[in-house]
Amino acid sequence: MDQYYDYLKSLHLIFVITWFAGLFYIVRLFVYQIEAASKPSPEKEILQKQYKIMTYRLWYIITWPSAILASIFAFWMIFFTARGSAWLQTPWMQVKLGFVFALYLYHAKCHQIFKQLQENKVNYTTNFMRLWNEGATIILFSVVFLVVLKDAFNWIYGVIGIISFSVIIMLGFKFYKRIREKNNNQ
Repeated sequence: MDQYYDYLKSLHLIFVITWFAGLFYIVRLFVYQIEAASKPSPEKEILQKQYKIMTYRLWYIITWPSAILASIFAFWMIFFTARGSAWLQTPWMQVKLGFVFALYLYHAKCHQIFKQLQENKVNYTTNFMRLWNEGATIILFSVVFLVVLKDAFNWIYGVIGIISFSVIIMLGFKFYKRIREKNNNQ
């Protein structure tokens, strides 16, 4: 099985990329759906119908299949190749799997939000959704740095870096929110 490791890794990476693309775009579509809910008729109904179709296709044709295939290839690499089972013993891989678990939780919450919006239930604000979208970004940055740096990764600097990155994202979010509100008031 080890002779196929690089093929498995390539397929895993392709589906991780499409999974994240789906997660990034679905939350953006959630923002648009929430904004559409406050529009006057008939614009509201037209937009809601279109966004429901778009989110449904993105979620079930791209995001879910990508998540499943990325997971299958990851499990295949970890449990059915010697290299993969050796990686499982390393601290960086254990931390990475913690972030992957967080990604599964993030995906599950997105699925819950998707189902609510498909039923025209708006339980979140657009500001919450914009902030929520950064969760996938933080997970992505964390996993990429862990995978690339592996054993050379200094955990103290890594934790400080992830926290700093999160703070920068939150400050950027607040700055963008002010710009949006200023433009809406003009």
